Amino acid sequence: MIIEKTTIEEFINTDKLSLELEYLDKIKESMGKFVVIFGSARLDENNIYYQQAEEIATSLSKEGISIITGGGPGIMEAGNKGANAGIGTSVGFRIMLPFEQENNTYIEQENLFRFQFFSLRKMAFIEKADAFIVFPGGFGTLDELFEVLVNMQTLKAKIVPIYLVGKDFWKGMVEWIAKDLIDHAVIKGQDLNLFCLTDDLETISSEIVKHLKTN
Repeated sequence: MIIEKTTIEEFINTDKLSLELEYLDKIKESMGKFVVIFGSARLDENNIYYQQAEEIATSLSKEGISIITGGGPGIMEAGNKGANAGIGTSVGFRIMLPFEQENNTYIEQENLFRFQFFSLRKMAFIEKADAFIVFPGGFGTLDELFEVLVNMQTLKAKIVPIYLVGKDFWKGMVEWIAKDLIDHAVIKGQDLNLFCLTDDLETISSEIVKHLKTN
């Protein structure tokens, strides 16, 4: 079920918004355990973060955990590629853009969903995720990460593990959050517990498996 490219006006006028909302219902009804992997579309297979995303996706998929990504290249491709190495399902939630990239080739058509609106797409990620693993990325990755954090902070979404992989990349942002945001009293210290910064893939994998078995 793929929505063809169209303008916003055509999208609304032809009732394709209803079809996209049906995605959410279908996604809600699907069973199983899902981990969402976020990260840049611009990192290729020679990049260490691409390789790590593929590695941890493989590890989780071998435990029967399905992997959801944005369905594009880069870190998303790595996550779906790793998912195919195990018994978990490889899923993609694509976003339609004027400079749209190709879907990666590691997702079966029935597991590929294409969204017009970022808001509904992010709702779909949050609805299905039993954990999030966030690799280095740009504005899109940051948007996804903070959308998840806001929903968990305000208890609009269930609290699930969030891991930031890439200490060197995320260090400055985490330090800014831990100091400036808390110093200005715009978040609470306990909000730092919503995520974990680590490069230990084995620990991430084992903690996610343990979390899913106990919840």
